[in-house]
Amino acid sequence: MRLWIKTPLAILATDAGGGLVVEDGRIAELVRAGAAPRDPVDEIFDASRHVVLPGLVNTHHHFYQTLTRAHPQAINKELFPWLQALYPIWACLDPETFRLSVRLALVELLLSGCTTAADHHYLFPAGLEDAIDIEVEEALALGVRMTVTRGSMNLSQKDGGLPPDSVVQDEDTILSDSERLLGRYHDRSEGAMIQVALAPCSPFSVTKRLMAESARLAERHDARLHTHLAETKDEDAFCQSVYGCRPLELLEEVGWLGPRTWLAHGIHFTCDECGTLGGHGVGVCHCPTSNAVLASGFCKTRELEAAGAPVGLGVDGSASNDSSNLMEGVRHAVMVNRLHYGSASAVTHHDAFRWATEGSARCLGRSDIGRIAPGLQADLAFFTLDDLRFSGAHDPLAALALCGAHRADRVMVAGRWRVQDGLPLGLDIAELRRLHGAAAKRFGS
Repeated sequence: MRLWIKTPLAILATDAGGGLVVEDGRIAELVRAGAAPRDPVDEIFDASRHVVLPGLVNTHHHFYQTLTRAHPQAINKELFPWLQALYPIWACLDPETFRLSVRLALVELLLSGCTTAADHHYLFPAGLEDAIDIEVEEALALGVRMTVTRGSMNLSQKDGGLPPDSVVQDEDTILSDSERLLGRYHDRSEGAMIQVALAPCSPFSVTKRLMAESARLAERHDARLHTHLAETKDEDAFCQSVYGCRPLELLEEVGWLGPRTWLAHGIHFTCDECGTLGGHGVGVCHCPTSNAVLASGFCKTRELEAAGAPVGLGVDGSASNDSSNLMEGVRHAVMVNRLHYGSASAVTHHDAFRWATEGSARCLGRSDIGRIAPGLQADLAFFTLDDLRFSGAHDPLAALALCGAHRADRVMVAGRWRVQDGLPLGLDIAELRRLHGAAAKRFGS
């Protein structure tokens, strides 16, 4: 079926004022303003009320943290004490509560216009060994694309790390399960719904050997690598104390300095290190909301992009955000970066949208999503400007970021509607809220 998405109010694409045609899950054609599609269409969707964006791409998240938002033991703390407060609580995760946390995070992302999500899951208490399988099941049920990252931790408190002993695994278990997941789910084909990446958590929770072995495994399966890096000054001090080097030097030692890698946060890189990252094609996921909540610092987004490093956008953990809304992340990216660079023109809404779409797709190693262009996947987010907050707005695209859009009216993934009239198809949101809220009570103070 050929669907003409006709005459949008605005669209984040070039020469597409007349809309676009979707066929077989892909964008078949862009239509100039005042023109009609080249070939006949089977259906027309009137998009004259809608601002149309490429589906947003979230490159860093922790779905399980939806269960501990605004937790009294963790609020108003910086990263290390925040983690120390929450790790013992997260150790209570079980398959049922984890599944609900994943479902809620994916729905929340989808409603914000996000069509592809990367989740970094690294907690595996006893009984939750199949956490990544659960994530795949939930993503496929909702029709959301995912890069599921098989996270890991093998340094616990007894080894000088931060997490409690009950949530870490030994190296053999981690590598064996990583290989299982890569073999079962990692789809390298165009339009893949599920891909797998390997994601040792951070320098202070994994050994150098695990990082090096993960890199070798990822290369063998043509998969990507992900970790937290340069998030806080405490991390810099830890690496200097334990390894005698800076975090980026550690990355090079373990074989991660290459285009297969994307990093979360990347706040405390020097300008020279930004050049090194760009020269090696390492991507960085900018997490403006989480960085502000935890007062971690400012990511050098302009320096990274100027050096050639892909820059994406992520909401980060739902307990350090405390939301799973990527459109809100777009707005926060504009505000935080203007504050950082001291100029209202330093970072525009176009920059933030680029990070949330094309830049994020590059971080995930995908050239088939992230833009509205012929041949790419038909992943699209549709926003209206009907709310009071948009009244008086003259530039529809700028209004989404500056006036605070946060909920899509429609979302399409691979040419199929997944959200209509602001609601996910085939899902009872009220029931999900009830079940998730009840589960979250187990994690209360």
